[in-house]
Amino acid sequence: MTPTSALSETFAALGDPTRLAILGRLASEGDMTVQEIARPFAMSLPAVSQHLKVLERAGLISRGRDGQKRPCRLEAARLAETALWFDHTRAAWERRFDRLERFLAAPQSPPASKGEDHEP
Repeated sequence: MTPTSALSETFAALGDPTRLAILGRLASEGDMTVQEIARPFAMSLPAVSQHLKVLERAGLISRGRDGQKRPCRLEAARLAETALWFDHTRAAWERRFDRLERFLAAPQSPPASKGEDHEP
């Protein structure tokens, strides 16, 4: 997977409110099973599993094995990559706005009209 497609997949996964809420819970509460993740949501376990598959494909979570349990774990590295992209993009826009601000602050002389220097 190329960095661009990985980033696109990450943003697509983050674009869903349920998946965002799942990531938030994993970040605040730590590893959880599918049943623990599903508790606050008014949806079936298969529906929650589908959301988890999207998050796993995007590299945002991983599933481990702990005896009979298969806990889901937040993968902070993928979120860090996304944060780096935001930082880079924000910095580029700030530079553009700084240039625009300098341009707008510079005194502008009105354009000379044709024939202004000539007498009739």
